[in-house]
Formats: sequence, C-alpha cells, structure tokens
Amino acid sequence: MLQLVQERYFMERIVPRFTTDEIELYLRTVYSLLRSTTEVKIRTLEEVHAGMNSSMHIDARKSSPDTSAFIYAILRLPDCISQVKSIVLGQSDSVFVRHGFASFEGWQSVSARARRRLCYFDTHETLACYIASQSDIEDVIPVLTAYQIEWNKLYLLMQNCPVDWINAAVTEGETAFARLADHLELTVEDLNRLKTIWGKDFSANLHAISENRCDFGIRLLSGSLSEYWRATRIWWDNIELVAPEVLERPVYFISSNTHSIINLISGFALSYKEEIIHLLNQKGDHGLLQEWKEIQECKTDSNQENFLYYAQKKVQALPGGHALIQAQVDQEKAQGIKRIPASHSFDVETQVIDLSRLDLNKVDHRLIEKLGDIKSVIQKSNALIINIDYPLGLGAYHVLTKLAEHITEILGVYVMGKAATLNGVRGDVMIPNVVQDEHSENTYLFKNAFTAADVQPYLTYGTVLDNQKALTALGTFLQNARLTDVVYRDGYTDIEMEAGPYLSAVYEMFRPMRHPVNEIVNLYGLPFDVGILHYASDTPLSKGKNLGAGALSYEGMDSTYATSVTILRRIFAEEQKRLKS
Repeated sequence: MLQLVQERYFMERIVPRFTTDEIELYLRTVYSLLRSTTEVKIRTLEEVHAGMNSSMHIDARKSSPDTSAFIYAILRLPDCISQVKSIVLGQSDSVFVRHGFASFEGWQSVSARARRRLCYFDTHETLACYIASQSDIEDVIPVLTAYQIEWNKLYLLMQNCPVDWINAAVTEGETAFARLADHLELTVEDLNRLKTIWGKDFSANLHAISENRCDFGIRLLSGSLSEYWRATRIWWDNIELVAPEVLERPVYFISSNTHSIINLISGFALSYKEEIIHLLNQKGDHGLLQEWKEIQECKTDSNQENFLYYAQKKVQALPGGHALIQAQVDQEKAQGIKRIPASHSFDVETQVIDLSRLDLNKVDHRLIEKLGDIKSVIQKSNALIINIDYPLGLGAYHVLTKLAEHITEILGVYVMGKAATLNGVRGDVMIPNVVQDEHSENTYLFKNAFTAADVQPYLTYGTVLDNQKALTALGTFLQNARLTDVVYRDGYTDIEMEAGPYLSAVYEMFRPMRHPVNEIVNLYGLPFDVGILHYASDTPLSKGKNLGAGALSYEGMDSTYATSVTILRRIFAEEQKRLKS
C-alpha cells in the first residue's frame, strides 16, 4: 500500500495537469448543458465564462468593452453572425439529416476569416457548423460567449447614444468619430480596429448592436465519439476516392496549411514573377512595391521568394488575377499535386503530392541546395506526401489514426503550427522535445527530427529555440493568468493545441495498445521520423495582446516558410537516403 501511495505521489509530481478549478467548472457546465436534446442559451454560460478569468478575455466582468476579446471572436465567426440567433453543431451531413436539417448544405456557405470551420447560413437566423472533435466545442462556445458578452456591453452603452452619431462617425470626420468612441468607452484606436475589420458593414453592425441584444442559442446534435469517428471516415473515404494510390505507396505525412508547402514545391510564383509584379503595380500597393524595390536593390534582408508567395495571394484576389488561379491549378496538376477539399464533413483540405513527378528545376532553390544528386534520385521515388490543413485539437488524433489505419507504410510525421510563446516574440520558432498533453494528461518525451541548426539558415527575422517544453492546451480561451504562471514555472514555454493529440496517435502507430492516460510516455526509438515545429503567433504574457490585437502579416510569413522549407528538406534528404539504401 505504501508503495502505491509513493508511486501515485511521484506521478502527480512528475506528470502535471495544467488546469484550474475555474476552467474545470466551465467545461463541466458546458458539457452538462449540451446533454440537453433542445437548444440551450449561451447566456447560461456567461457567469462561468467570466469566472475563468481567461487570458483571452481579461476584462469580461468590466462594464466597458474588451475590444481585443471582441475582435478575436469576430475574426473566428462568420460575418453573418450578427444576424444569427441559433447555432447547430454536428459531425457529418447524416447527423444533420437525422435531426431534420435535410437541406442545410443548400444554405449559404459561410466561413470565418481566422478559423476554418465549414458552416452554412439559412440567410435568416440559423447557422449550421461541422465539428471534428470535442476541441471544436471547446473552441466555438467560448468564442460565442465572448462575442455575446461584448456585443451586449456595447448594446447597453448605445441605449443613450443618438442614432445619428453612428452615421456622423462615418461621414463627418475625426471629431464625430472620437465622440462616438468616447461614448462607447473605447479608444479611437479600438474603434478604428472595429471599422477596419467590419469595413463597409461598420455602420450597419453598429446600428444592429444598438437595436438588438445578442441572445445566442446553441444545440449539439450528437456528442458521441462514434460520430466523430464516422465523420473522420467520411473525410478519409473522399481522399481514397480521389487518390487511391495512397493505399499502396509509402507516405510522408505533413500537418501544416494549404499554401506554404505547395508554393515551395510547385514553383508557380517563381514561374509567374513578372505577371505577379505587374498586377501588384496595377493594384497600387505602395508598401509592398517599396518592399519589392528594396529586395531588388538588396537594401533589406527580406526573402524574394517569400515576398512572391505573399504577393501571389494578394493579386489572385484581384479581378485581373483570376487567370493566375487557373494557371496555378494547371501547373500543380502537371507536377502530380492533387488538392482534395473536404466534403460532407469537417473542413480539412488534403493535398497528395507524388514526389517522382515534381520538377525540381522549378522548386524553391532552398529545398534542394547542398543535397547533391537529389534531382536524379527523386525521380525514382515511389513515395507520396500527404499534406493536410491542420485540424483543431483532438481532431488531429482522429485524422492521424484514421490515416495510419489505411496507409501501408508511413515514413515520417511532421507537424507545423502556430503557438503562443512565453519566452520569445512573435515570429520566433520553437522546437519541443517534451509535450504535456492536456487531453490525455500524458507527458510525451520524443526525439524531434529537427534542431535549431536546421531552421536558422532560412529564418530572417526571428530566433529559433530548440529543446523546448510544449503544453497542448484544451483551447485558446481555456487559459488564465494563474495557469500561465504555473506553466512557466514548470519550464513550459510553448503553448499550442495539436502536438499532444498527434503524439497520442503516433504512440498507437507503433505500440499494440491505445495510448495511456496520465503517464510519462517515452517515444524514443520510433520506426519512422517525427518532427514538430511551432512558430510564435501570440505572446500571452503581454497583457491584453492576443491574435485579436493583430495578425501575422508579410513578416510573419518568414517563420511559416522557414519551417516549411525545413520540413521539405528533411523529407527530400530522408527519401534520398532511403532510395540509395
């Protein structure tokens, strides 16, 4: 008995659980409410939400608006959210159909600017959203609650605001704008941020706030684990249908995004450099054009290729740039790159890349420099790269376990994603070799395929921090100052949402059992490569500064492409070694 007590004490000391009573109370309240078969009101959660003292919503209890929290929520909800009263969550089209939403995919397709979630709006008051795991619930509900709290603060402040002040703020200049900001207990800077985000809808949204309280209702159609598995199977079946070769050939798996990996290996932006710069001149973006001039004159350290990737996306959104979209599709197909959008399930796009069909004369030069005869060797490869647009939280576990169930041989698992840093600045790159996972409560120890020396040559503005300890948190709102302090004291400096679930799946890919719970798990000696890279997009120790207060822009792409180059170089080097042996 004494030995058991000692072992339990040891494990509790060594395997920390980074949560607080306030966060646990919030989650228990959420899931107890969602057991209801009818719609529940978000206002029921407002008190426990404020009681969390979330680092993302530090002024929830104040009567004056918390603009950073409001903007964070706005960016992670579809623009139609100002018209929505009812939100319905489900894992697949069959779940929606069973609950009476047979035609919901015929509704207007909508999406958020800073969160990938496949949603449909009935153009009246109902929003239907696909979810991939419980992490989506733990993300969308705090976002909705924060939005509602901040909307209603502004509603109350506007009850004594003359209606014509809103119109005057748009039409009559700085004095009228400052008057409105002062009445709403906002700084002029914060009201300007709202104006920038809402654009032409700025005035309409302020009128909507002044006329109606926000009172969301939410309904979870099915919360069973089997429905998440079924949704993942639908996602995978679609991949098999479009690219059946994935069942027979060895695979390098990447979880990143839909643009950086493809831009680097297709060489499209480099091939169409003149057209991109011509369209940029037509657009008249003086800031970007000045940056391009300084790059050409070697007056800046900025990378030319990274600039072209960024400019490509900008000009393709212009009316004159639509032809470049089709040209990009054609060039990708010619190089054996297949894009597979999500269908009837959660929103995770997949790209299947045939290594042997790549034209290494067109790829970004950083991928192949100092790799010797890689051009001739790679033509003999039978391997594929499967790159996915990273899922949220536990969705990562479902996706990788489903992929591993069907793939013949997995040669490597590489994860690239955003994270918050407690010891760096935005744009830095963190490389962990310890991950504390709040889902499984495990501490994973593993040999990361990457070191700082692999990334640093391709990073211009930031710093690379390897040998870091990462915490896989339950959600962005499910953190507070007390938790952050405990995390930092224990040496965890990298806070993100996917590494833990991916490592739980990795454990099951080489061990004959399900991943353990609340243990120290040694993943050294894996029969395949595992590499995790995080780039800092948030610094939570900066009070009130989160992704709602700003976003990674052109300079932010520096770390995105540095990590993408590092992953692809690793794959090329590993494939070169495999083929020669």
